[in-house]
Amino acid sequence: MKSSEREFYPAALTIAGSDSGGGAGIQADLRTFAAFGVFGTSAITAVTAQNPREVTRVDAIPATGVDAQIKAILSAIKIRAIKTGMLLNAEIIKVTAQNLAGQNLALVVDPVMVSSSGSRLLEEDAIAVLMDELLPLASWITPNVPEAELLLGRKIKTNEDAIKAAVEFGHRWDCSVILKAGHLDVKSSIAADIVYHDGKVYELSSPRVSNSKASHGTGCTLSSALVAALALDIPWKKALRMAKGFVYGSLNESIDIGSGIEAMYPPGESYQAKTLLERIEI
Repeated sequence: MKSSEREFYPAALTIAGSDSGGGAGIQADLRTFAAFGVFGTSAITAVTAQNPREVTRVDAIPATGVDAQIKAILSAIKIRAIKTGMLLNAEIIKVTAQNLAGQNLALVVDPVMVSSSGSRLLEEDAIAVLMDELLPLASWITPNVPEAELLLGRKIKTNEDAIKAAVEFGHRWDCSVILKAGHLDVKSSIAADIVYHDGKVYELSSPRVSNSKASHGTGCTLSSALVAALALDIPWKKALRMAKGFVYGSLNESIDIGSGIEAMYPPGESYQAKTLLERIEI
């Protein structure tokens, strides 16, 4: 095949940590990019020893190494959208922000701070740097409730609290927000997130997958699915529904990977029709 006849693939970049268990982090991001037909590139910020049950060790990549990875990718590959995940420390956040400042690209910041097993994935002194240097560059931010509480400095206990938080984030950093609030009401049959975009608030929802043991990596998968959709130039409303549907489908079509351990896996069918994005009057 002649080079002029080769199909152009949109590319996306994930700047995040490696999950040795494969369920979250870089591994989940690249798996999601591939499922969307997007060429995945990565800058690894940390190497973790973990499985879906626990994180046993975290080794940071030197900030100079992260800097070199990002520069190597952006200098040669036509990246259409970028996401950040686990950045771990202030030095890595600073070099990431320096490289992304001035890039005219969709940037989704998933402010990974604590693992689902409770391990701290962002050092305490890095929170202020995240808020001051990286979040102002974001097109979208995708915190879960515990992360939003750390950013706010207060508790989020109700859906109304989540709405106020999403609006506050949007105003503070001039960005769009998906506040992953599905576990505020775990008894509900619906898993609903709060979206703030262009001055309006929405509820992004899908049916809740009951008794799932494969929830590890849902946040990484949602943000990377959004990045993949944006890299494909899909309009934001459809992109959100595709991302939410991808997570719902990945939970529905989870696979067994060990004794009593399940993992999300890219679904074989589209679940977008089972997601809703509805305007909330505030």
